[in-house]
Amino acid sequence: QVQLVESGGGAVQSGSSLSVSCETSGFTLDLDYYCMGWFRQAQGKERQGVSCICTKARITYYADAVKGRFTMSRGFAGSTMYLQMTNLTREDTAVYCWARADSGYGCYHTGIRGGQYDYWGQGAQVSVTP
Repeated sequence: QVQLVESGGGAVQSGSSLSVSCETSGFTLDLDYYCMGWFRQAQGKERQGVSCICTKARITYYADAVKGRFTMSRGFAGSTMYLQMTNLTREDTAVYCWARADSGYGCYHTGIRGGQYDYWGQGAQVSVTP
């Protein structure tokens, strides 16, 4: 059974740094052509793609709002995903979650197609105050 357990986040002031992580189990991440991404959804707003990457095609994407401030990475063991966030602003307040698409159609240089993702973490809250 696929399990995604997210942690991290919290409440900080503007300019601070935070990280969220997702511990994965139940599937092998490095055997197929797939995409993975971080998403966020603010209260009352639509879900937004934050960052994504696809295997084999070497496609990566960062939303303009987070480019240069957020970094998507994976632990050396390959099972834990990270989103490191710096210089946070109130506009970064949202629930952040990691997802995986079992295809190559979930991530493009111009954005993320959330409908292509098959597995979703439960989300971690990030709250930023002035």
